[in-house]
Amino acid sequence: MREIGHFVGGKEVKGGSGRFGDVFDPNTGEVQAKVAYAKHSEVEHAIAVAEAAQPAWAATNPQRRARVLFKFLDLAQKEIDSLARLLSSEHGKTLTDAKGSIQRGLEVVEFACGIPHLLKGEYTDGAGPSIDLFSLRQPLGVVAGITPFNFPAMIPMWKFAPALACGNAFILKPSERDPSVPMRLAQLLVDAGLPAGVLNVVNGDKEAVDTILTDPRVKAVGFVGSSAIAEYVYTTACANNKRAQCFGGAKNHMVIMPDADMDQAVDALIGAGYGSAGERCMAISVAVPVGQKTADRLLQKLVPRVENLRIGPSTDAQADYGPLITRAHLDKVKNYVDLGVKQGAKLLVDGRGFKLQGYENGNFMGGCLFDHVTPDMRIYKDEIFGPVLSVVRAKDYEEAVRLPSEHDYGNGVAIFTRDGDAARDFVSRVEVGMVGVNFAIPVPLAYYTFGGWKRSGFGDLNQHGPDAVRFYTKTKTVTARWPSGVKEGAEFVIPTMK
Repeated sequence: MREIGHFVGGKEVKGGSGRFGDVFDPNTGEVQAKVAYAKHSEVEHAIAVAEAAQPAWAATNPQRRARVLFKFLDLAQKEIDSLARLLSSEHGKTLTDAKGSIQRGLEVVEFACGIPHLLKGEYTDGAGPSIDLFSLRQPLGVVAGITPFNFPAMIPMWKFAPALACGNAFILKPSERDPSVPMRLAQLLVDAGLPAGVLNVVNGDKEAVDTILTDPRVKAVGFVGSSAIAEYVYTTACANNKRAQCFGGAKNHMVIMPDADMDQAVDALIGAGYGSAGERCMAISVAVPVGQKTADRLLQKLVPRVENLRIGPSTDAQADYGPLITRAHLDKVKNYVDLGVKQGAKLLVDGRGFKLQGYENGNFMGGCLFDHVTPDMRIYKDEIFGPVLSVVRAKDYEEAVRLPSEHDYGNGVAIFTRDGDAARDFVSRVEVGMVGVNFAIPVPLAYYTFGGWKRSGFGDLNQHGPDAVRFYTKTKTVTARWPSGVKEGAEFVIPTMK
C-alpha cells in the first residue's frame, strides 16, 4: 500500500514515528494509502531546516523570488488535470470542482508574483531639517500554515504563496485526510527553483500542530478549519508570542427578496448549497425568503431541483457533486438531519437513504432540504458541512437582516433582489465579513482579502490580498539625518517637527 511521508529539505522523507493514518477513497470507502503522523522531533527538524534556509531566501531580491512563483505557475498549470484527479481521488470533489479550486489557488500565486510592487515601502524626503523618513517591509522568518481537508490545494497556496514571496520560509501542515496534493505542490515548487528547505510539509495530527504552535522559531501561524480548533490555534499561538490568522466555521445565509429573479435565486441555491457536497466554508446552508409568498414560490421551484440532483463518483463528468470525505463525516451529517426532524423542522427532501449502484460502500448522500427551520434549532446554529439546506422564513426585510447579523458565525452572506436601495442598505448593515449581491458565493478575488467575522475569524488580518503581505512581514521605520556641517548641540527632549 502507498505510504505518504513528509517533504523536508527539498525531498520526500519517510515518517519516523511509527504512527499512520488512513487515506480513504471516498467513492468506495476503501483505504488507498497510509500517511505518516510526524512526532515532535520530526516537526522540530523541519523547522530547523526552514530556519537554516530562510536567510538566503530573504536575501534573494523580490523579483527573483517572483520568478520562482512564475515558474511554479507554469508547472502547476501544465499539471492541473493530474492534480485535479489526485485531489478528487482523496477528497471526492468532482473533477471540474477540483480543477476550479486549484485555479483559485493559482490566482493567489499570480497575485503574489507582484511582490516587488507589494513590498515597496514609503519615503518622505525632507521630513525635517536634513531628515529623511522611510519604511521597509521585511520577512518574519519561519511561518506556518495548518490547512483543511476541503481545499487541499487552494488553501495551502493561499498561505504559502504570499509568505514565500515576502521572503519567509514555510512549514505546511495539511489535512491528514487528503495529503497527496500538498506534497506534490511542494515538489513543483522545488522544480520551479525554490531552494531546498524553504518550504517543508509535515503530515500529522495534534502532536504536529502543537509543536508548530509552541516552537519559538515559528513566528506566525495561519489556520483554516472548525471554529473550536481555530480558537484553540489562535489562543495558543498568541500565548506563545506568534502572529495568528485563524478562520473557522460558517453558517452562510442567502436572503431572497420578493422582487428577486426566482430562477436565478434557485440556480444560486442549488450550486452554492449542494456543490462539493456542501463541504465548503462559503456554502449557502440557510435560505431566507422574505414573506410567505416568496417562500412558497421559492420552494415550488427548489424542491424538484433538490430531488433531481445528480450524485455520482468524483470521476463522473455529469455529477453535480460526489461523495463526502469519510464515512465518519457522512454519519455526522446524517445525524444532524435526524436531529432536525426530531426538533420539529419539516424535511421536504430526504437524501439520507441514497445509495449509488456499484458504489454502495462509498460516502454518498442525497440532497436534504428542510423548511420551517427556526433559530433555536441545532441545524440552524451549527455548521453541518454537508448537502443540507435549511429554509428559515423571514416575515419581513428587517428580520432577514437580523438573522445573519445575530448568528454566531459571520463568514459569508448574500442577498438576491432587483432593488438597489435594499441591496445597498443590506451591504451596509449586515454583520458579516463577506457579502454577495445577486452572487451566492462571495469569495473575493485574489487582490482583495478573504475573511469572516465573529466565530468565523480570529485575528486582525485576513487571507490573501494586501492583508497577506501585512501578515507575513514586519515594518521597519527609519529616520535618517546626514551631517550638514551645522553643529546643533545635544538634544534632551523628544524630536518634533515644530
